[in-house]
Amino acid sequence: MTVPHPEALVAIDKPASLTEAVTADIEVASAALLLQLTGPAGSRLARLERACGIEAGLRGQTIRLRGPVDRVRVGERALTEILDVIENGGEVDDADIGAVVRLVERHPERKLRDIFQDVVITAASGKQITARGLAQKCYLRAIRDNDLVFGVGPAGTGKTYLAMAMAIKALQEQRVKRIVLTRPAVEAGEKLGFLPGDLTEKVDPYLRPLYDALHDMLPEARVNALMQRGVIEVAPLAFMRGRTLEDSFVILDEAQNTVVSQMKMFLTRLGPRSKAVVTGDVTQVDLPRGQRSGLADAIDLLTDVEGLACSFFSAEDVVRHPLVASIIRAYEARDRAAVMERDDGL
Repeated sequence: MTVPHPEALVAIDKPASLTEAVTADIEVASAALLLQLTGPAGSRLARLERACGIEAGLRGQTIRLRGPVDRVRVGERALTEILDVIENGGEVDDADIGAVVRLVERHPERKLRDIFQDVVITAASGKQITARGLAQKCYLRAIRDNDLVFGVGPAGTGKTYLAMAMAIKALQEQRVKRIVLTRPAVEAGEKLGFLPGDLTEKVDPYLRPLYDALHDMLPEARVNALMQRGVIEVAPLAFMRGRTLEDSFVILDEAQNTVVSQMKMFLTRLGPRSKAVVTGDVTQVDLPRGQRSGLADAIDLLTDVEGLACSFFSAEDVVRHPLVASIIRAYEARDRAAVMERDDGL
């Protein structure tokens, strides 16, 4: 049995089998801590129920878990780990509950505190930007230890957001003199050529996610001042040709929509004392049929290059709404079935 948390007394029945229903009572001494643990109106307990396949209820300052012994023990360990994070000044959001349960199940040797207390920066809102799971923890370590990192995986896994946080941290610590943010301007099934406006106004929609991340992490006045001084630059990938990016933290987002020649051009822009993070999802390529993604090509070609690291994410690492992970898995399952059907027909 897991050793109880200092603020929690846990009692669990001993069942005859792993499928027999048991209960575990967790008594939390502090009402403030209990609220942080369970969330408004018990929202986190509801997420814990879905993630563990158990029942979770609250009576006074006692949390009661009920279900198969193996699932109850996972739920009890998850709550204990969350308590540990909160008591040590960390933050756990409702959306993190599923990731916590997966961590407890798959990596019982890991302490949640070691992951969630890896604070990159504190955003303008006061929110701490940290790793929200093991994959993100490894991603942050890869960025710290390497000058070029590929972050590859589905939308919602925090690839671009964490890279942006690391870039801002490097700028604040004066390890770089500027941040360069870029994306290929590839239309995702929509034609924008007839939209009104000059070139800047036409390409801004492609760059909007980068602006959103910036404004989430820094006060608007600060972002505007840094952009006016050229300390932060946001530009389409085509504008990178012919440049050498020195003393810079460079982020190439949506890199799956580069062609091979564009990726080569970008990677060879990196100058002294610079770091680059390349993010993308090779399952969402918007290039014309027959053109190979520069991201997929670079991963195949450069995996063994010293000083370069690849971090891969899956649907399990999604930190957006829980539905996003389910949607991604449904698409992946359909794609796998289509490949198998095609192979059987050959």
